Amino acid sequence: MAAVAALTPALRCSLGRRHGALSGPAGRCGRRPFPADGASLRPCSTRAALNGINKAVVDRIIRVDHAGEFGANRIYAGQMAVLGRSTVGPLIQQMWNQEKEHLKKFNELMITYRVRPTVLLPFWNVAGFVLGAGSSLLGKKGAMACTVAVEESISDHYNNQIRTLMEEDPEKYKELMQIIKQCRDDELEHHDIGLEHDAEKAPAYSVLKTVIQLGCKAAIYLSERI
Repeated sequence: MAAVAALTPALRCSLGRRHGALSGPAGRCGRRPFPADGASLRPCSTRAALNGINKAVVDRIIRVDHAGEFGANRIYAGQMAVLGRSTVGPLIQQMWNQEKEHLKKFNELMITYRVRPTVLLPFWNVAGFVLGAGSSLLGKKGAMACTVAVEESISDHYNNQIRTLMEEDPEKYKELMQIIKQCRDDELEHHDIGLEHDAEKAPAYSVLKTVIQLGCKAAIYLSERI
């Protein structure tokens, strides 16, 4: 419990970023390398990575995060299909580029920790694209409303995972937590960008946000287990 208490200020800090602009070289979609990028994900590290871990917890975390990043990529693909040539296209592309890096990292973790993907990937492939394209048919504001709803749900989910790993063993899961923290920070950045680009002015914003977030919760629940 002491470890969880120690984490609380950091979680508050990250959640507070939703209401303020990020600055510095890492802000506004600047690419930050993942911690220990490539260093501990070599094939020879697999045995060490599996040594002494709670395999059930790690499997659930990596499986659902891989599915989430896969779905996020499909959402941005759908948005680009509709708005790619508009003035907001380059901004959507920048956020999508970050999601591609997230997915690449979780693909590596799937191999390192020998985790099978969710069987629902074909469904998320279609559902993510439809959500991205469908919200974009409402225009830039609709696309940004979708981004805010999804990224808020995912950042909250990442915070829950960090708490879980802190309760398990913060030292043993240090690298995995660092990766999750960076993904969370990137999602919070996307959330802020959506708000700054008039997400809340989208038609029926509250209803749209609620429906999307209910879908996110269902996707998280299912992808952890199936």
